[in-house]
Amino acid sequence: MSDIRSKFLEVYSVLKSELLNDPAFEFSHDSRQWVERMLDYNVPGGKLNRGLSVIDSYKLLKEGKELTNDEVFLTCALGWCIEWLQAYFLVLDDIMDNSVTRRGQPCWFRQPKVGMIAVNDGLILRNHIPRILKKHFREKPYYVDLLDLFNEVEFQTTSGQMIDLITTLVGEKDLSKYSLTLHRRIVQYKTAYYSFYLPVACALLMAGEILENHIIVKDILVEMGTYFQVQDDYLDCFGHPEVIGKVGTDIEDFKCSWLVVKALERCNEEQKKLLYENYGKADQARVEKVKELYKVLDLQGVFVEYEKETYERLLNSIETHPSKAVQAVLKSFLSKIYKRQK
Repeated sequence: MSDIRSKFLEVYSVLKSELLNDPAFEFSHDSRQWVERMLDYNVPGGKLNRGLSVIDSYKLLKEGKELTNDEVFLTCALGWCIEWLQAYFLVLDDIMDNSVTRRGQPCWFRQPKVGMIAVNDGLILRNHIPRILKKHFREKPYYVDLLDLFNEVEFQTTSGQMIDLITTLVGEKDLSKYSLTLHRRIVQYKTAYYSFYLPVACALLMAGEILENHIIVKDILVEMGTYFQVQDDYLDCFGHPEVIGKVGTDIEDFKCSWLVVKALERCNEEQKKLLYENYGKADQARVEKVKELYKVLDLQGVFVEYEKETYERLLNSIETHPSKAVQAVLKSFLSKIYKRQK
């Protein structure tokens, strides 16, 4: 795996160099330096799970056949397109949320001299994707399908972000709006499509498949993405900050979290009153009251049960798929997230 990772990072350097010398724009020394610094700060800094899973998935679809150098490069390039997309979302997301840190360092817009220039940087990141696709995939029979896929997933993700933002509008905090249906919609659009479906869809297109023939695969991956977010919501409250790498703030941020939705389903009138009074307040004592209520309602037990049921349901769905190679891809995703602690 470390071998694949180093190859993946090599391809980043190639793509970055191509973008910094794109003939469609006349770079000055300063502008080239700015874009390079912006890319290095925002694109390769994460866990790279989404990008690397394009390579993993394609290898599994090829059922053990050795990949050519060209195939390795192209799967890496598609993986990086997803990492570019992620960077674009996060740069703008941090501005909207007025966040302080991201991946253990100050958010890009918090850097000296950056500020709101980060909005344009986000747009540059987004525009790099079609440049990469055009340079390396223009002659491929699936080129138009790739463009279509990235455009559609971006539309779904930004629309999911909108539902999330308008649900948590300051001054309109209303817990009664929160339900499992709303939680699912936000998660499905904001996270599941680009984090789970997109890497596999890229691999399927490269393997010569038609995406319309794989609606079931899409449904399973979206369900997996939902499960992943429920785990995130759970870890935000019950995970250990030193393990998950961040201090959870869903309670004070008034997030439509799986935990608060489950709490609303299970609590009596008195407990509901306590939740309404204390949820979404940036005061540690109030946050602790909510966490205490979660424990009283045994949300840890409810989560363990949910995880078990979801895992079994997903596994059954995967095993009914006619293709063993596709099963292997889906099982690989599931095994990476089942019972994760971070």
